[in-house]
Amino acid sequence: MERTLKTAVVTGPTGAIGTALCQCLLDHGLTVYAVCRPGSPRAASLPESGNLHKVDCDAADYASLPRKVGQADAFFHFAWAHTIGPGRNDMPAQIDNIRYTIDAVRAAAALGCRVFVGAGSQAEYGRVEGMLEPHTPANPENGYGMAKLCAGLMSRTEAAALGVDHVWARVLSVYGPHDGPATMISGTIRALLAGQCPPLTQGEQKWDYLYSADAAEAFYRMARSGQNGAVYPLGSGQARPLREYILALRDAIDPALPLGFGQVAYGPNQVMYLQADIAPLTQDTGFVPRTGFTEGIRKTIEWVRKDNHG
Repeated sequence: MERTLKTAVVTGPTGAIGTALCQCLLDHGLTVYAVCRPGSPRAASLPESGNLHKVDCDAADYASLPRKVGQADAFFHFAWAHTIGPGRNDMPAQIDNIRYTIDAVRAAAALGCRVFVGAGSQAEYGRVEGMLEPHTPANPENGYGMAKLCAGLMSRTEAAALGVDHVWARVLSVYGPHDGPATMISGTIRALLAGQCPPLTQGEQKWDYLYSADAAEAFYRMARSGQNGAVYPLGSGQARPLREYILALRDAIDPALPLGFGQVAYGPNQVMYLQADIAPLTQDTGFVPRTGFTEGIRKTIEWVRKDNHG
């Protein structure tokens, strides 16, 4: 099964995956409607193209999207507030995120979309030893993971009732240009570029990192040929100790810079192992990661340098 896609809507288009997806869709010849929070300072970073249209629309007003956009074939939903820090357990805010996801599905149906693709999270699983598979039991341990799980289940039910195909990706760890400054990779890069010694855990966690442009290609392929009702864990499919990623990152900037391994204690719910089983995604869509960490981190560092001096 392959869906013909000519026009797409992307909410939350200014983050690492959203920006890369907008570019990916443009590269594949689609017309893109990038739905931005009114007044968003990051909207200026969207790709420049005659086929990309910025749409100012708050998440609470997704019902207005059919009037503002008209028609679309695919709807990608990335917009989500309170993704890091204490906000993850701001339950009223997370409940709002669930409601906005349902509103996004309804807007997708009103736009005539064939498929709704939602961005879930590895936080839906909780702590798991072993590969994360589509049917790995989900036991989220914070409000963010609970809300993502709920949003995925509810939006699938809503989409089925409205006759829209539904695909849900559980994203592990994505890095790349336009990532927020508070993520581990981005924060470490910025500290090292500023000549600081970043405080870190021992770095024994085994994590699965995927470059943002590869993640974008995966989302495009999910919309084009992902199975209706599918849940796809999204990563590179490979897990390495966090210490190795950080050492490679540091060496790409300056091998002489110090690193503060062991200065930060592991949190009480520290995830020690993250690895996606991407075989179902590859089988259904043909997706294969193309960017190794060395190349991806070089591109990310280049972007942060420009962003710091922009």
